[in-house]
Amino acid sequence: MHGVDTTFLVQIELREVPGHATAKAWLDRQLGDGEPGLALAPQVLTEFIHVVTDPRRFRHPLAMEDALDRAQLWWDAREVKPVFPSPESVHLAMQWLRAHRSGRKRLLDTDLAATYHTNGVASLLTLNRSDFIGFGLFDFVDY
Repeated sequence: MHGVDTTFLVQIELREVPGHATAKAWLDRQLGDGEPGLALAPQVLTEFIHVVTDPRRFRHPLAMEDALDRAQLWWDAREVKPVFPSPESVHLAMQWLRAHRSGRKRLLDTDLAATYHTNGVASLLTLNRSDFIGFGLFDFVDY
């Protein structure tokens, strides 16, 4: 099962993002059987909504209602297994933030990495491998 990072959702949902067609084709091939193949944490959805509605980032951002609709479709998809933060993942994220001397710009990625790791997710779909590679726990999907 592959953990979904916000960057992957943005790439899939916005045609203006480089690699959109390639990522979409990969996703269609992977999920053709309808089995859960993706793990999705709720914090990815909130960041997704924040990013895709930002007119400073995109020429054609989504309207808030459209972003909410897309996020809901992802969350409810039968191919997606929702995974959640837990007391264990919060503790682990705090440990990692201290151990890696992470600053404020690493908070969300560290939280997400801990959530996925404590839910048994070892493979990530992301455009930002550098945000997760330092943990030494994840494989990255080339799509």
